[in-house]
Amino acid sequence: MRIDRAGWPFITGPLGPAAVLAVAGARTGRRWARVAAWPFLVLSAYMLLFFRDPDRPCDREQPPADDVLSPADGMVMVAGEPQEGVAPEPAPPGGWQQVSVFLSVVDVHVNRSPYRGEVVESSYRRGSFLAAYRAESAHRNERSELWLRDGERTVVFRQLVGVLARRIVTRTGVGQRLATGERFGLMKFGSRMDVFVPAECTITVRKGQRVRGGDTVIARWPAAG
Repeated sequence: MRIDRAGWPFITGPLGPAAVLAVAGARTGRRWARVAAWPFLVLSAYMLLFFRDPDRPCDREQPPADDVLSPADGMVMVAGEPQEGVAPEPAPPGGWQQVSVFLSVVDVHVNRSPYRGEVVESSYRRGSFLAAYRAESAHRNERSELWLRDGERTVVFRQLVGVLARRIVTRTGVGQRLATGERFGLMKFGSRMDVFVPAECTITVRKGQRVRGGDTVIARWPAAG
């Protein structure tokens, strides 16, 4: 299993205190020291789980040209009509549709590009750290926004931090090209991803559905024709 490089400080950090306590317990015979080492080991194991980066079908075969994939693992919070006041401007003819995915603290947090194309805009906005499942988090929380363009097709997506997530990692920028499903960053701990597609796309997921980043088709463009 691949581990995202951002996770290693969190994985190895708890091992130091665990080793000190384990050695102290072995040398002094104090059982409490050995017992006290276990929470650090459990924390390290959780961090290993959190920063896991499994391969997905898009890593082996490029998805169909009209498919928009989920950018993250999690639960669909919004599917269709965008939340009031959160759709990016300018809007395409007919407006935007929104798909939002909430990531719990046990989901894979590596983020993938929902579509292919060139990054034409990138922005970062400081904000609050409300729980990412709350509707107002879309307005108030800290976030990173990317605009991706492929010919006449534009997809906008955002990384939003939550009550525990305090850092967004975005490993792409204006002028770079992304493939559909390509890894581009992650969010540390519970968070949310918003994807906006034009009205001409068909939303293929529903609220409450579980999705997998780089695997689940969340929207589909009309076939070129």
